[in-house]
Amino acid sequence: MITDTAAAASDRSAELAQLKEKAVAGPDEQATARQHAKGKLTARERIDLLLDESSFHEIEALRRHRASGFGLENKRPYTDGVVTGWGTVHGRTVFVYAHDFRIFGGALGEAHATKIHKLMDMALAAGAPLVSLNDGAGARIQEGVTALAGYGGIFRRNTLASGVIPQISVMLGPCAGGAAYSPALTDFIFMVRETSQMFITGPDVVKAVTGEEITQNGLGGADVHAAVSGVAAFAHDDEAACLEDVRFLLSLLPSNNRETAPHQPSDDPADRLTEALREIVPANPNQAYDVRAVIEEIVDDGEYFEIQTDWATNVVCALTRLDGHVTGVVANQPAAFAGVLDIHASEKAARFVQFCDAFSIPLVTLVDVPGFLPGVDQEHGGVIRHGAKLLYAYCNATVPRVQLIMRKAYGGAYIVMDSRSIGADISLAWPTNEIAVMGAEGAANVIFRREITAADDPDAVRAQKIKQYQAELMHPYYAAERGLVDDVIDPAVTRRTLIGALAMLRSKYADIPSRKHGNPPV
Repeated sequence: MITDTAAAASDRSAELAQLKEKAVAGPDEQATARQHAKGKLTARERIDLLLDESSFHEIEALRRHRASGFGLENKRPYTDGVVTGWGTVHGRTVFVYAHDFRIFGGALGEAHATKIHKLMDMALAAGAPLVSLNDGAGARIQEGVTALAGYGGIFRRNTLASGVIPQISVMLGPCAGGAAYSPALTDFIFMVRETSQMFITGPDVVKAVTGEEITQNGLGGADVHAAVSGVAAFAHDDEAACLEDVRFLLSLLPSNNRETAPHQPSDDPADRLTEALREIVPANPNQAYDVRAVIEEIVDDGEYFEIQTDWATNVVCALTRLDGHVTGVVANQPAAFAGVLDIHASEKAARFVQFCDAFSIPLVTLVDVPGFLPGVDQEHGGVIRHGAKLLYAYCNATVPRVQLIMRKAYGGAYIVMDSRSIGADISLAWPTNEIAVMGAEGAANVIFRREITAADDPDAVRAQKIKQYQAELMHPYYAAERGLVDDVIDPAVTRRTLIGALAMLRSKYADIPSRKHGNPPV
């Protein structure tokens, strides 16, 4: 016999199921069709691609705004245009929020912002990564300043979570105005070509103020931010590939700054010889090569995940594994601008070093650098200040740090690339290394300028003096004789030597000065 109480409870359960079904379904089929017609997935479809199957736990699905005016009181959809909750990626907890462009164009209002605030607080308390799937039209104009205050709450939480939990922003639609600052405060930004854009002022405002005409993609598309501005770390052709790479990145990161990145046993022997390195890197210091080939030869199974591939290409930054342990690699790239350091390369490497240090990821620095890029534009652009960012990042880093000098390491760039003098735990070099204030030719021209000028055959004297400088100050064991290099190794034993050094340093403890925080050259 069914009692009145049981019947009432059954009715309530049926009502709840209907409400949740309505919240999950979204506004209507036409809105979903319009989203798909733009080549974009819905918020829930994106979450399903990001998280492990059936692992999503949604919170505040029934939340609705309480604003009035401009017709808002008659339009109060569930979720208020953002889906929030947590699930797992490769079995580990990840928090996620996704703007639903079908509702108010994904625009942020008070209720929408409050949901995000709650989720961010939960992620920080749980010590788990936060992923934002961004596809919104900015602040909800009808709600006025309360929408702007909502963004302020997000920015503050982004800052509090910085260096505590990994934060990843995935741009899957427009992101304009102040809304762009939240992604800029996170650790990594992913973008999708054609469908995602980021800018502070749109093309119409740009034209009105400056007279310049430009499209949305030309102003703030994925390729612009991946290759020109450096705002985006990754650009993809479609959402599925983008979200798959987000999953892969998360597999390389710790859940928070109190944990280490997940260890993944490898079948690649730790003592494997790397004899190919003898041929990959030419002995001639002026001959170019692709440093990625060096990285592939050293790391587990040749696999690595490069950050900001298309920006500041004269330095390579990548996450990889050595003997199953996640490691950050910073490498000069002789295939681009001879591997010199400049403003952008310094900024790129500095931020990567800073990130690795925040999350206890050890660093390997592969050095083949002729110096800093000379030029008026560089000096006027503040290369001193920007170069100091990389110097500061290395000096401030307390994670295990191993430097490997492959070929040339000249001038201040040698110091900046994690030399022994700024705190590298282990400094290694190949027999092809050339560590000096500058190249032999330039040094000879300075030191022996008068002798060369006065000689009957200046070219012959110059050649002789270059050889003299190389023999006395640039031979491969000069730095080792003075303790600035810990060991000179055969390139064939590079992998096992690096793995051994990192294993020794795994329990490293660094006692840092007591201070509120430093004052880096931002």
